[in-house]
Amino acid sequence: MTGPSSGNLPEYSVSELAGAVKRVIEDGFGFVRVKGELGRVTRAASGHLYLDLKDENATISGVIWKGNAQRLRFSPEQGMEVAATGKLTTFPGQSKYQIVIDSLEPAGAGALMAVLEERKKKLAAEGLFDAARKRPIPFLPEVIGVVTSPSGAVIRDILHRLRDRFPRHVIVWPTLVQGKGAEAQIAAAIEGFNALPEGGDIPRPDVLIVARGGGSLEDLWCFNEEIVVRAAAASRIPLISAVGHETDTTLIDYASDLRAPTPSAAAEKAVPMRSELVAEVLNKHRRMIEAQARRLREQGLRLRSATRGLGRPEDATGAKGQKLDFLASRLSSALRARSDKAARAFAGAGARFGPRALSAGFARREASLESLGKRMGRERLHLKLRDCGVALGRDGARLQSLAARLLKRPGERLAASGGLLRSLSYKSVLDRGFALVKMADGKLARRAATLPASGAVALVFADGERAAHLGDAPKKPAVVKKPVQKGLFD
Repeated sequence: MTGPSSGNLPEYSVSELAGAVKRVIEDGFGFVRVKGELGRVTRAASGHLYLDLKDENATISGVIWKGNAQRLRFSPEQGMEVAATGKLTTFPGQSKYQIVIDSLEPAGAGALMAVLEERKKKLAAEGLFDAARKRPIPFLPEVIGVVTSPSGAVIRDILHRLRDRFPRHVIVWPTLVQGKGAEAQIAAAIEGFNALPEGGDIPRPDVLIVARGGGSLEDLWCFNEEIVVRAAAASRIPLISAVGHETDTTLIDYASDLRAPTPSAAAEKAVPMRSELVAEVLNKHRRMIEAQARRLREQGLRLRSATRGLGRPEDATGAKGQKLDFLASRLSSALRARSDKAARAFAGAGARFGPRALSAGFARREASLESLGKRMGRERLHLKLRDCGVALGRDGARLQSLAARLLKRPGERLAASGGLLRSLSYKSVLDRGFALVKMADGKLARRAATLPASGAVALVFADGERAAHLGDAPKKPAVVKKPVQKGLFD
C-alpha cells in the first residue's frame, strides 16, 4: 500500500527551498525596527559584530557589518536595552533567520545613562579624571582657541563676553557639535590646536574652550564619546569645557582642566575683568606709595634717634685734639733737645779728629821715631820714616772718608726733624690767616670757656702780636706780659 500521491507537489532542492524562504522573509520584512535586550555580543577579527536580541519569549540573531560597526556611537554590551534598525534575512548555511542591522541605539534615556555611567567608571579607572593632572588656566591668555559650531549663538556669546571683559585674540576651529561624525571633528580640533607650533604663522592658543549650547542627552552624546574625552585629557593646552546648560554634565567636563556651566561663563573664566584689574593696579600703586612714605618716615625717626645717641662731634674729637696740641707742644722741645744732643755728639767726634789731635799724634810719633833712631842707623831710620809717612797718608785718607760717613746720617736725621717741626708748627697755620689767643698769664686759650669775661689778651698773628681787651674798655692801658718765644735753635 502506498502513501498519498505526491505527483502534484513541486519538488525543491535544499538550496532552492532555502532561497525561496529567504526571498519571502526579505520581501515581507525588508525594513524593520526591533527593540530588545542584548544577549551574546561578539566582535569578529574581521570587524563584524555578532549579537543576539531577545525578550522574555524569543531570540533573534543579528549582525552588524564592519562599516556600520565602526560608526556606532557606543559600545554594545550584554544586558543593554537597544533599538536595532535593519532588514530581516536568512542564513542558509545554518538554516536560521537573522537581522542585518544598519543602526543600533540605546533604547531610552535609562539605557544611555547606564552606558554613560559604565564609561565614566572605565575612564576614571584609567586616571583621566584625576585632579592632580589638571593644569591651571592662564590668568590673562593672549590667544584663545574655541572649538564649536561657527554658525550657532554659542560663538557670538563667547565673543561678546570677551569684548565686555577683556578683548583677546580668538581662533575658532569649526566643528559639528551634534550627530554622526561630530565626535571625530571635536577630537581632531583639540589635537590640531595642540599640534600648532610655537611662533608659527597661526598663533598657538594659551587656553582652549570646547563649547555647545543646551540639548537632550542624545544631542550632547558626542561629548561623552571616548575619542573626545581622551583628546581633552591629552591636551597640553589648558582646556575649559562649556557644554550645555548648568545642569548638563558630560564626560568631557571631568577630563577638562576647568568646567564652565555655560559658554558665556567659560569666557568669564578665561579672562579677568579689565576694569577690575585697572582698579586693583591703582589700589596697589596707592598702597605702595603709602608704604614707601611710611617707611621713609620710620627711617627718619630712627635716624634722628640714632643722631641723639651719638652726641656732639666735638665731644668725640675734643679730647683727641687736646692730646694732639699737648704732643705738638712737647715736640718742639723734644726736637730741640735732640738737635742739641746731635750737635754735642758731632762736636765730640770732631774733637777726636781735629788738627790738634793730629799734631799731638804726629809729635808722639816723631818723638818715638827719634828715640828709635838713636838705636838704629841713619839708613834704617830713613826707611822707617818713609814707611810711617805712607801709613800716615793712608790713615789720613781713611779718616776723611770715615768723617764724611759719620756726619752724613746725623745730618739727614737733623734735616728730617727740622722739616717735621716746620710742618707741625703752628706758625704755618698762622700764615693761612689764623691767630692764637693768649691770656694775661701767657697761656693759650684753647676753649672759649677758659677766657675771662673781661680782661686783657694778646692776639698772635704770623707777623707779630697785638694787644686786645675783652668786655668793656679798660680805664687805663693794661700791660700784657709778652712770653718768651723760643725757636728751634734758641
